[in-house]
Amino acid sequence: MLLRRGRPGEVKGFGPWRFAALLDAARQQLGGPIVLVWDNDRRHLSAVMRALIEARPWLTVFQLPAYAPDLNPDEGVWSTLKRALANLAPRGIDELAEMVATKLKRMRYRSSLLDGFIAQTGFILEPP
Repeated sequence: MLLRRGRPGEVKGFGPWRFAALLDAARQQLGGPIVLVWDNDRRHLSAVMRALIEARPWLTVFQLPAYAPDLNPDEGVWSTLKRALANLAPRGIDELAEMVATKLKRMRYRSSLLDGFIAQTGFILEPP
């Protein structure tokens, strides 16, 4: 998890090179081609990111329309996470980050929940 505290010199976000490293690590762990569905975050659309994607023939990227929350499986993840955190009162950013990480980790092991996030978009889960 990338946690920003606003300190001088601190990494501000997940740039193209970190995205590329994440994708390379996922490919190494999964051992096959990867299909990525991205929203229109400016970091996903940059020339550097496009070049990094083109350099990976095992990667297929589909871009969502400009505003399409109903097509984005992340919407279900964040909605579920927000409901799980609704009545919690963390004492600070570290405790909040720990709670978020724990809730996301628990979701990871609930395959039917994750399948539901994808199914609500209308995407096909099984190959024809």
